[in-house]
Amino acid sequence: MTGVLFLPESFEFDGQTVRYGVIGSGEPMVFVHGTPFSSQVWRRIAPIAARTRRVFYFDLLGYGMSEQRDGQDVSLGVQNRLLAALLKHWRIDRPDIVAHDFGGATALRAALLNGCEYRSLLLIDPVAVAPWGSPFVRHVRQHEAAFAGVPAYIHQAMLDAYLQGAVHRPLDAQTLRIHSSPWTGATGQAAFYRQIAQMDQRYTDEVEPGYGTLRCPVSILWGEEDGWIPIERGEALAAMIPGARFTRVAGSGHLMQEDAPEAIVGELLAFMQSEA
Repeated sequence: MTGVLFLPESFEFDGQTVRYGVIGSGEPMVFVHGTPFSSQVWRRIAPIAARTRRVFYFDLLGYGMSEQRDGQDVSLGVQNRLLAALLKHWRIDRPDIVAHDFGGATALRAALLNGCEYRSLLLIDPVAVAPWGSPFVRHVRQHEAAFAGVPAYIHQAMLDAYLQGAVHRPLDAQTLRIHSSPWTGATGQAAFYRQIAQMDQRYTDEVEPGYGTLRCPVSILWGEEDGWIPIERGEALAAMIPGARFTRVAGSGHLMQEDAPEAIVGELLAFMQSEA
């Protein structure tokens, strides 16, 4: 498929395979995706950043091309350990971090629990401030087994509807397939409901009191049309972080990478270069 990121490298983490890619040259920049997505959300942004930076991107454990298996821990409780391990594996110190949704929680947890140091942190509609979780998520958490076993065509319909809910402008068929394909087939379908079943607010409650201690410059972008996490959560998060920069993005839902990728690229240029 054209226009996608390649993940040719692999990293063994707790006996499981994590896939990643590295492009460009310069100071390190790490992209961290959210749920239910993969590193492909960065496919139009990472190549631009790679013109001046050494860009690292990866699929979270249990997501995208990374290993999916029965009984796997794919919660936020493990993803920050994975990020810390990858930074050590890549031998990079104080990278610029760009993180979306669960990737935001992952980056925040890695900084506050694992001692990871960042040069700057750009958060895009992050999962960070309680309460979070849609009615669909809450329902699936109670009935994971029933959902994992539905016929494939019903799963596909629910999956597509769920993904369309992340954007303000409908996804075209090709883009929808890019984001849905990791979650199809017997293994992918089970993995999709597994990651939802393991969503737990305690992982953000655990670190929320520490947001004010972050030592790097922080910028937060939030889609004004985010139907998954209200913009008020973003305003609350910005208020917790001294000096945080908060920008409302008009015409964007939760998945800003599709609705308004130019807003992310613009912030990369304006915010991160100002911190040079």
